[in-house]
This record gives sequence, structure tokens and C-alpha cells, in this order.
Amino acid sequence: MKTILKMAMPLVLFLGLASCNDRFEGDEITSTELAKIDSVNIAQDTMDVYTIQTIKTYSDYAANCEGFYGYDYVHKPSLQRDVATYKFKTTAACGETLARSSQINFRPVEAGVYTFRFWTGRDSSGADAWLERMIVVK
Repeated sequence: MKTILKMAMPLVLFLGLASCNDRFEGDEITSTELAKIDSVNIAQDTMDVYTIQTIKTYSDYAANCEGFYGYDYVHKPSLQRDVATYKFKTTAACGETLARSSQINFRPVEAGVYTFRFWTGRDSSGADAWLERMIVVK
């Protein structure tokens, strides 16, 4: 009897785990797209080389169907950094629009004045618009 139980337990466990579906209906990602960065919080505008500072960005997302996907963080010449946020969209029903924060950990390896440009959308002529912030690194 114990032998049968020992042999049946792994089978029952396997069938139980194989039938689990932890995904909610409608949470499949259908697309990603650029999301405007509405505001930025930089705690210190002066910092030392090799230290780490968190830079928070805030964007609006529709509740239940959109969320933060990732950053496009582009190193440009002359210590310039262009930052754009991407959001994902799912098939779930959308709710009200909410502001949410995301963060970048900035760790400079070179002294100088860094110019951060955060993508805020497109202007009336269709050109990219940027919010600029500077950080002095000693």
C-alpha cells in the first residue's frame, strides 16, 4: 500500500502543478509604445564620481491594462543622456489613468556636467520634445 502511495504522489503532484494557470484573463501583452515622461525627480544636482543616485520619472498609465515596460537610455557625446520610457498594453479592460513612478540608477564614471533629456512627447510640428535636467559630477 505504501509503495502505491509513493508512486502515486509524484503523479498527483505533477498533474496538480501542470493544471495550474497563474495568469489572469486579459493580461497578455499586446504591444509596447513610447510613454511621455511627465515629471522627473533628481534628489541631488551635484554628486561624486562612482556614487549612485536614483532618478525617478513619472508617467501616466491606464489602470489594469498598461504599465512600465522599460527605458531607452542613450549615451550621447559630451555627457548627454537621452531617456525615453516605454509602456506595455494588455488585453485587459482599462481603468482610470494613474501617475506611476519608475527609476534609473545613475552611476557616473567621469567628472563633468551631465545633461539628461527626458522625452515628453511630440510638439505641434511633430518634433520630439524634451525635459532637460543637469547633474554636476565631481
